[in-house]
Formats: sequence, C-alpha cells, structure tokens
Amino acid sequence: MEAKDLTPRQRMQIPRQSMPEQKPEIRRTNFNEVPLGYDEQTAITEADRCIKCKVPHCIDGCPVNIDIPGFLELITRGEFAAAARKIKETNVLPAVCGRVCPQENQCEAVCVVGKKYKPVAIGRLERFVADYERTHNLVVDPVKPKQTGCKIAVVGSGPAGLTVASEMARRGHQVVVYEALHQPGGVLFYGIPRFRLPGDVIKSELEYLKKMGVEIHVNTVIGKLATPAELMKDMGFDAVFLGTGAGLPRFPNVPGQNFNGIYSANEYLTRLNLMRADRFPEAITPLHCGKRVAVFGAGNTAMDGARTSIRMGPESVTVYYRRTREEAPARTEELEHAIQEGVKFEWLTAPLEFYGDDNFFVKGARLQRMKLGEPDESGRRRPVPMEGSEFDIEVDTVVFALGFGVNPLILEAAPDLKTNRWGIVEADKETGMTSIDGVFAGGDIITGGATVILAMGQAKIAARGMHNWLINKKGLDMPRELPPESATHAKSKTAKV
Repeated sequence: MEAKDLTPRQRMQIPRQSMPEQKPEIRRTNFNEVPLGYDEQTAITEADRCIKCKVPHCIDGCPVNIDIPGFLELITRGEFAAAARKIKETNVLPAVCGRVCPQENQCEAVCVVGKKYKPVAIGRLERFVADYERTHNLVVDPVKPKQTGCKIAVVGSGPAGLTVASEMARRGHQVVVYEALHQPGGVLFYGIPRFRLPGDVIKSELEYLKKMGVEIHVNTVIGKLATPAELMKDMGFDAVFLGTGAGLPRFPNVPGQNFNGIYSANEYLTRLNLMRADRFPEAITPLHCGKRVAVFGAGNTAMDGARTSIRMGPESVTVYYRRTREEAPARTEELEHAIQEGVKFEWLTAPLEFYGDDNFFVKGARLQRMKLGEPDESGRRRPVPMEGSEFDIEVDTVVFALGFGVNPLILEAAPDLKTNRWGIVEADKETGMTSIDGVFAGGDIITGGATVILAMGQAKIAARGMHNWLINKKGLDMPRELPPESATHAKSKTAKV
C-alpha cells in the first residue's frame, strides 16, 4: 500500500524516525554538528506520519505561523526545495529554526498525532528541507517588490532584527541593519555553539537576506555612533526597529564572583563561538578553561556552556542548579546530550562564595544544598536553603548562566523609551510600537530573554505594525497585509527535486 492510501490511524502507527548523531565519545572531542540530519527516504517516511488534520493546531503552535501541513505534504511528494520555499513564505531562517527552536513546546506540543503517539518531527523536517535546498544549490533568488521609498533602520542582527528586515524588504521598504560586532547574526553567531548551529548555515541565510536587498553594516554600535532619534532626524530613516537582545549578564551577587576564571555565559560563549578561543593561539582570543569547570544554571545557555567546556578537554564539567531537573528550563534534548557527553549534574545546589589564589584566579567555591518550597511568581517551586548543608568544592573555571537583562546601551541613548521595573522595553503587543513614535521593538529587548522563534514571532508583529504606521504617516497606496505568496521566488529550475 502506498503512503497516499494510508488511513490516519495507519499514519499515526508509523514510528517517529530517529535522527543519526555523532557518537558521544567522538563528538565531545570536536565542534562539528552533533545531529547528522535525515536522508530523503527517512524524511518522506516521517512526513507521512502527518494525518492532515482538518484543524491544524500545529500552525497556531508556531510563533511565526508556518504552513506546516503544506510543507509536510510537499515532502511526501519528494518536492523538497518547494517545501523549503513554502516555509520561507513566513520564516526567513528555516535552517536555523529547524535546529534550535523548542518545537517540543510549540508546534509539536499540539500535534494531534502526539496525543497518543510521538508527534511528527516537524523541526527535523524543517531542517531537512532547508539543508536540501542549500546543499543542492536550489536556493532561488527572491523577487524584489516595487519600492515604497521608505527607509528602515534595524538595530541588531539577531533573530528579531533579521525577521523585521526580511518582512519590511518584502513589503518594498529599504532596510539597513546595524550590528555592533564584526559578524552579523547576533546571538545565533556568538551565543549558540557550532555543534548546534554551524556557521555556514547562518551565513547562507544571511546571504539570502542580502539578496532581498537588505544592507547589513557591522562594527556599528547604535547608541554610541548614533541614537535612535538621530537615525530618524539626521540619517533619513522613517522608522527604527530595536532588536538588540538581552546581553546584560546576571550574577548571583556572592563574595568572590569577580575572580579571574569566572565568566558570564555571554562572554564565555562569545570567546569560543565568535572569537574561536578553542583555536588559541591560532586565534588571538584566549580562554581560561581549567581542569574543573562549574556551570551555574540549567537553561539552554547553561547546556551550551557545559557542552562547550567538555570539548575543551577538562577533567570534569559539573552543572549546578538550585532546583531539580524537572524545573530545568533547558530542552530535554540538550540535557540528554550533555549527560551523554560526560557533563555531571548537581541539583538543588546554589553558590555562597568563591575563593581565589594569590594571583586572583578562582580555586574553590562554597555551595549550599536547597529544598523546594512554595511556588514563586514563575510558577515553579521556590528553592529554600537547607541549614547546615554547606560544602566546598575545588574549581578553576566558573560559568554563570543565570539569565540576562536588556542591553543598557540603547536605554541610555534613548531615555524616553519606557521600560518596566526590570529595565525591559515596553512595546504595544498589537503593533510593537514603543513609547517613542516611529520606534518599534521586539525579541529579548521586550521579554528579557526567550527563544529564537518567539523573538521572530514578535518581530513579525512589529513589522506589520511598522508597515501600517508608515502607510498612515506617508499616505502609501499599498496593501496593509502581505499577499498569500509574499515570499515569491523566481521560477524554480525544476518543479520536483
């Protein structure tokens, strides 16, 4: 029986297809990508598990509303490049999102198949078609729409900034992106290790954006070289989008936290991912990674820090978290990969103090056991110190991954920006407009830290709000919404690939 003739029940009974990976003992010695991806037949088999629901909840579960049943159907026909283009109608970063988005909490969480069996592997299939299109040289240049004459400044080239850039370019606006670092991509490049998100994947998706007509300027620190107000008043921009993220690290405020060898996860990962400290002295940026590494926190960033440290060859890497594994915010896959690679975990543990040697390098820490009390404002049970449970450890490298605050540079340069008590920029939920007329925001700058795909979803809202604001201000004679085929491409070389 051909797959097209299968009943929904028969489709659901097809086992979820596993993805091959590097073996743990091998991958912990290199920075190559861990998952190896589906082959063509495996992708088709997995896509055949979709039962074609009359009400596809998976679309609503996706923050950027990808036509998931549509691209899965194209996969079942073997039209892989067409499936990638279907995704690009609403998501300009499919190869990125297929790798790093928490699909298990979003589109796959509401997959009807998952109510009784394992959900369709939507993220793995998104990655497959994006990779297929790229590696088979089937990426088709986007068709540039008629220009509106409006000029948009996008501050920050992370997921939110790149999404706004693509959305506004599709609407015919001229877009200029400003990035403070020497490499565009924001957190995609400096924050996510190459074994999770290879650099060539990011660069490929950036090239596609440039073909849409988007300009990207690096080494440009908005907030120092120009303020948001100056972008509009002196540099001729009609609107500004702020997508500078949440790059201000949080520390536990305990004695000794400033010793050498103690890093924020932001600095630690930037030195390795962007500056390639793993290649020192071939690369000029060093990193102090000692024999005993301690990582505090249990989110995805903490797992990135721990798994990166393993690859630097220390004797041990231990993650300490003040709650239990059940409360850990990291993706299950990331936790499992860390364990497989040799990372140790100490749950219900918090730091009290750090000790240093005569050269002011960290050499030890005093920790304390915790127990869970009543739920706090996050809904998780609050960790409570256990009296008399203190103990000491030897450690010579520490990484704090305790969350991030909003980058303060823009706030200092735009004091009229309204923020909440945590310094997070307030933006209208329906339009993305901030308290400054013509200045919009999205991503971690309005959440204080979330996921790539949520930042992209907020950016799409801001792009729509910005576009409609420009129509009203400039009196533009054009649609307020993108047409259904908004991501139109030049005709493909072949209909089926």
